[in-house]
Amino acid sequence: MVFSSITFLFAFLPIALGLYFLVPRSWKNGVLFLISLVFYAWGEPVYVVLMLFSTLLDYTCGRMVRRCDERKSKAGTKFWLALSVAANLGLLGFFKYSGFAVSSLNHLLGLSLPVPSPSLPIGISFYTFQTMSYTIDVYRRRVDVQKNILSFGAYVAMFPQLIAGPIVRYVDVAKELDERKETLEGFACGVRRFLCGLGKKVLLANTIGQVWDGIQSSTLSELSVLTAWAGILTFAFQIYFDFSGYSDMAIGLGSMMGFHFPENFDHPYASRSVSEFWRRWHMTLGGWFREYVYIPLGGNRVGPLKLLRNLLVVWFLTGLWHGASWNFVLWGLYFGALIALEKFLLAKPLQRAPAAVGHIYAMAAVLLGWVLFSFESMADAGAYFGALFGAGGAFLDGQALSLLRENGLMLAVMAVCSLPMGKRISDAVLARDEKPGWFLLEVLALAALLVLSVAFLVDASYNPFLYFRF
Repeated sequence: MVFSSITFLFAFLPIALGLYFLVPRSWKNGVLFLISLVFYAWGEPVYVVLMLFSTLLDYTCGRMVRRCDERKSKAGTKFWLALSVAANLGLLGFFKYSGFAVSSLNHLLGLSLPVPSPSLPIGISFYTFQTMSYTIDVYRRRVDVQKNILSFGAYVAMFPQLIAGPIVRYVDVAKELDERKETLEGFACGVRRFLCGLGKKVLLANTIGQVWDGIQSSTLSELSVLTAWAGILTFAFQIYFDFSGYSDMAIGLGSMMGFHFPENFDHPYASRSVSEFWRRWHMTLGGWFREYVYIPLGGNRVGPLKLLRNLLVVWFLTGLWHGASWNFVLWGLYFGALIALEKFLLAKPLQRAPAAVGHIYAMAAVLLGWVLFSFESMADAGAYFGALFGAGGAFLDGQALSLLRENGLMLAVMAVCSLPMGKRISDAVLARDEKPGWFLLEVLALAALLVLSVAFLVDASYNPFLYFRF
């Protein structure tokens, strides 16, 4: 069963949180592990076994790395680290990339090998990266080994962020796994964050996503220039509010239970360069690749050719992480090339240029990148690129006018909500919530947001989570 809606989450949450808060503190990690497995089993009953295997594997590897380290056995520590990394990448490679690899070989070499097609376990790209981070950091002596397997299982399977991130490295929550405090203030902040994320997902991402689906399914080669640009803008807003909305929900749920998950987005569409955009978008994935791939390769502390190599390796892997398809690989390399260009040539000109120039450049580059991301077919991507630059034959047509007339207000609201001004407005309101009138207004607004979101969920059949497939 695919996680195509969050209806189950609403039925599951009261029971899960009730159990979590009712049990003694010494039982909380065990209960969190259990309810997380139940949550995952609702969508992937078979692959719970895979998650349990991954949990046991990395728990064992972490213990053995520390034991070999204490015995001064470098060969032993490297063996257990290599086993953890190889096993995790092997699982990810088989379930996510085996079909892509074989079909690519068949195409390139003219072979007819049978193409494997295992179903992709939900969230495998997220939890394999998380468990690897634990073993690597134990090897680096950056964290203490976790001796309680239930606590480690709670970290691996933690249901708030299990399915679509943010990617929580063990070092981020190591202390809170053993010592955390659930407070009324943290719970209230968590509820607020969860409901805001729910609204972003259901009211904004789902609504604008239907507009994009209509454009994407039309005859791409006949789109006017304005329709094509407005269309890819709708996708940009859909994927931002979809993914950042889920991240907000995960962070909010974590806060309710005493965890502080890392932020995953920081108004990326306010960026003035592609490099800045990727410091603000999916920050936990960027941090993971920086910590475990880019820096070990030498990072910035190398010559120009090796720096270029490092960037392209990281961005090739970033693209491949998102999906087993050449469009994702090209999407990653596209951004890697732009970031390399900025490092070598454009950094100073962009700093000296007016803010508006940098912002227009960054947004144009990002929107062009979203075309590669959204179309797995290179023919469709090529047709859409052509439409963006006039191949459809018209700059403006009735479809474009209708799109802007029916969705202009929605696009304007999304623009405000995606930029720092939206946060400044919400912060100004929240700063007054100590006053009884403002506090009551906030409670009513959040209640209305919940009712409206639930109403949209009940009424709508369109409710994709874009990052569940990664």
